[in-house]
Amino acid sequence: MKRRSFVQKAGMGAIGAITAFSTSNSMLFSKKQVVNIGIIGTGNRGSGLIPIIEKIPNLNLVACCDILPFRLDQALSRASGKVKGYSDYRKILDNQDIDAVLVSTPFSTHADIEMDALSAGKHIYGEKTTAKGYGDIAKLNQSMKKTDLIFQTGHQYHSSRLYTHVVNLIRDGKVGNITAFECQWNRHGSWRRPVPDKKFEKEINWRMYREFSGGLVAELCSHQIDFVNWVLDAVPQQVMGAGGINYWKDGRETYDNIHLIYTYPDGIKAKFTCLTTNALDNYQIKVLGDKGTIILDYEHAWFYPEGSYDQKKIGEVDGVSGATIQWEKGKGIPIEVNHTHSSEQALIDFANSVIDNKKPKSNLVTGSKTAIAVQMALDAMYQNKIVFWEKEFSNITDE
Repeated sequence: MKRRSFVQKAGMGAIGAITAFSTSNSMLFSKKQVVNIGIIGTGNRGSGLIPIIEKIPNLNLVACCDILPFRLDQALSRASGKVKGYSDYRKILDNQDIDAVLVSTPFSTHADIEMDALSAGKHIYGEKTTAKGYGDIAKLNQSMKKTDLIFQTGHQYHSSRLYTHVVNLIRDGKVGNITAFECQWNRHGSWRRPVPDKKFEKEINWRMYREFSGGLVAELCSHQIDFVNWVLDAVPQQVMGAGGINYWKDGRETYDNIHLIYTYPDGIKAKFTCLTTNALDNYQIKVLGDKGTIILDYEHAWFYPEGSYDQKKIGEVDGVSGATIQWEKGKGIPIEVNHTHSSEQALIDFANSVIDNKKPKSNLVTGSKTAIAVQMALDAMYQNKIVFWEKEFSNITDE
């Protein structure tokens, strides 16, 4: 695939600036086989996706944007083709050669940038968490309802063929009646990024400051909250939680440990834990039912049956009908499915959704439900109270 060549163009402007666009909201793209995409926000996530984008035949990276010059330069150096660089995201939105944008900026900027992108007629891959606070979630949903554009939320496990297979197994009764979820995403480290100059502290370590960030809930737990919503096809009725800054005494405002309990319909409880002081078992989701348990990590899954289990039992645990299942008691039965890494599969699915004009599985509605659940958890911890799903939240996500 030949890539367009562009001349490097400098410009200054704040990434969070808001402007009005004359482009019609109803602007539609003719069906094409290649989607030209620009990345807004080239930190670790945005620049890290560049090699993945370049592997996908029907995605063509043509532009990158960041307000930090060294971040932008690093991103441009990772691209194999000549990619146009901007310091003002509005220049990307003005570029008529660009069909779609990937927004990987700080959490607090998502809604404004994405509303501007919708006004400019761009399809959106919006990294999680969708938007910060109930007001921005509502405004973004209202903007989306005025368009025919594609919006995919970056909860990439919706695209994982392994996770999809596991969800289908659960819905087919593999674990029986679900009684609980136990989820964790533990790390050992301060979660702080190195800063070349003190003036860039909040631009680089924005995750540490409540003004910009939802902390561990938004940046880590949100993937697992999204999974529970997906499995149950429901939203939480209430959440309680606690956290604190108990280890990393470095001026941060967001918690260095969090512990949440969500209650879903039928009394199902989902627990979420994030630590930054102990990495045992790292990332894990447990789905517990009266017939068994499924445990997932990033790219693998295992089934643990309840009670006695015949080792010679024939079934479809690993996706191969008629296979003889061998397992060592206490270690679980592997659930084996051929699948691509979830981030790559999500971008493949996004390109196909744009080309086929098909709504993604992880869309603004599913992303908004998760974002509301994230804000509920923040309110519960910061205000030390039980927070309930309010009736008006459903209005935000009604299609």
